[in-house]
Amino acid sequence: MASGNDSIKKTITVALSLCLVCSIFVAAAAVGLKPIQEANKDLDRKRNILSAAGMLDPNKSIDEVFSTVEKRLVNLDTGAFATQAELDAAGLNVDTYLQKAAAGDPALSIALSGDNDPASIKRRAKFATVYLVKAGESIDRIIVPVHGYGLWSTMYGFMALENDFSTVIGFGFYDQAETPGLGGEVDNPNWKAQWKGKEVYNAQGEAVIHLVKGSVDSANPDAAHQIDGLSGATLTSRGVTNLVKYWLGDDGFGPFLAKLRKEGV
Repeated sequence: MASGNDSIKKTITVALSLCLVCSIFVAAAAVGLKPIQEANKDLDRKRNILSAAGMLDPNKSIDEVFSTVEKRLVNLDTGAFATQAELDAAGLNVDTYLQKAAAGDPALSIALSGDNDPASIKRRAKFATVYLVKAGESIDRIIVPVHGYGLWSTMYGFMALENDFSTVIGFGFYDQAETPGLGGEVDNPNWKAQWKGKEVYNAQGEAVIHLVKGSVDSANPDAAHQIDGLSGATLTSRGVTNLVKYWLGDDGFGPFLAKLRKEGV
């Protein structure tokens, strides 16, 4: 019996030691790989921004092309670029600001509910990041982040606009978990290609771009503001419409883009 007891103890000791060693290796790998993971996430974000803006160049690195993009913060409450005084008062830095994290901070965001939250985002950061591509002192194109809830997930993407701040250059999501083959078709290149050349605003300056049920009728006077709906994905289609209208509307970037159309940089 004593020999049997010793064998069990040895087995348990070996098992625990193995678990401890494996845990140390896993923890060390996680810590060691974190900088690489963060760098890859940053590179993927840049790639998606450039893709929306139609700026990907197979002959240049992502960082090389992205070096021509200027990052700015917008005060969504004033509809203007954030001043340095505003950033200092809020303790923010353009280079390190994370809009998603700010949306979870009551001091840096506002709560939304009901009709004030058509995109179902719960909270909206007071400051939002925009990306500018300039031609001299003028803005050649602008890329804005958008997000909102679909059927199963919050979808995060970027929309790029021409220098009239209404015509879409490109649009795409970089993070979503909608149903593959249905709502997941938001990643389909053919569907994303439909956005190019569409108009966000009508003559009154209202954000009217939206997905339709079925296919867009080119003879429809509103066709310039319409994109084909996602077949079999009504709720995802509705979510895309809601998030685009919200972020390009009066409670999002709408006042800021209207000011750019009127006053320029």
